[in-house]
Amino acid sequence: MRTFGVEEELLIVHPVTGEPLALADALLAGHHEPATATGLSHELKLEQIETQTRPCHSYGEILQQIRRGRAMANESARRHGARIAAIATSPLASNTHTTPDLRYAEMLDRFGIIATEQLTCGFHVHTSVESPEEGVVVLDHIRDKLAVLTALTANSPYWRGLPTGFDSYRTQAWNRWPTSGPSSVFGSLTAYRRLVKRLLDTGVILDEGMVYFDARISRDQPTVEVRVADVCLRAEDAALMAVLVRALVETASLEMLDGVEPAAVPTAILRMASWQASNAGLRGELLDFGDFLPQPAAEVVWALVDYLSPVLDDQGELEIVKAGISDILERGNGAHEQREAAERYNKKQRDGQAPPGSPPTKEALAAVVGHAAKVTVSGGAAGAYPEPAPLLTRVRRP
Repeated sequence: MRTFGVEEELLIVHPVTGEPLALADALLAGHHEPATATGLSHELKLEQIETQTRPCHSYGEILQQIRRGRAMANESARRHGARIAAIATSPLASNTHTTPDLRYAEMLDRFGIIATEQLTCGFHVHTSVESPEEGVVVLDHIRDKLAVLTALTANSPYWRGLPTGFDSYRTQAWNRWPTSGPSSVFGSLTAYRRLVKRLLDTGVILDEGMVYFDARISRDQPTVEVRVADVCLRAEDAALMAVLVRALVETASLEMLDGVEPAAVPTAILRMASWQASNAGLRGELLDFGDFLPQPAAEVVWALVDYLSPVLDDQGELEIVKAGISDILERGNGAHEQREAAERYNKKQRDGQAPPGSPPTKEALAAVVGHAAKVTVSGGAAGAYPEPAPLLTRVRRP
């Protein structure tokens, strides 16, 4: 069974006002864990911190690691009067502070407001592959299904104090980087490497770490990294998404062995699917990954589960996935939960004075963050495994 691991980017927030706090240096300076423990590290902004799991083998194991990482980050934050929140953009407007680092300083100088405003929190899943060659085959086969994961994980309806109308505004903010978004069918590792070299030769990006494809080959480890998801509000949803990604990778590899060619969907159509998923989430229609025509979101989600069911069943995770997907479709994704938290606050405050759907106040957005901070660490922290697998390479770049 393939191993998989995740990286979660989390906001550091004020427990009352909900505003982001530039405390990553303080949190990491006071964090002392053995080398075998779940990792914490800097990200582009000092208002966020990244957790990394070890390579895992099952839903239960990765859920344990995710909860442990969140608990460790939150414990460090609490020592400085802060909390962590698994939300993909800050609902409240605030200045951001770039982590002191030469590379980040170069990015700030080169990309201006894109880097200045880039306080976004993603969720990256690494899945092991036998070789870079297999990894490219996987990239070619999964590219047309990734937008469904964006819809399921969408958790960023607010941006700098305003409702955006999007479920995943992080996707829109992130896609301002020049290499972000869906990639074309590569066909071979040689073609993949050639494209990366040509991107570097343009001089537009600083280094290979800025090749921000929706899915890419790890530079240092034999893994495929899928990067389309918002950080999930709930740890169990994060573990579920990781399981889905691993099943996508395994299914792609099996299709290769069966001689199935990747779907030759134009990249422009994949951009439409990504935009629609980012905008609508699970509220309306998604583009079906078969014919790329609009269908009810729930039908597209279940179609993905059906597509992956042989592998999920073989790995003993089909029933876990069915239960998890049913739960998300019933209660909504993180964006839905954030909007509900704001509306609950407004309803308490307006006392019949303002109609439902009124723009959220600053206080309502603070309530959104407060709710998120509680849910982020719900479920508690699980203990470490006695014989951990080797650590994944830390992906510290945004």
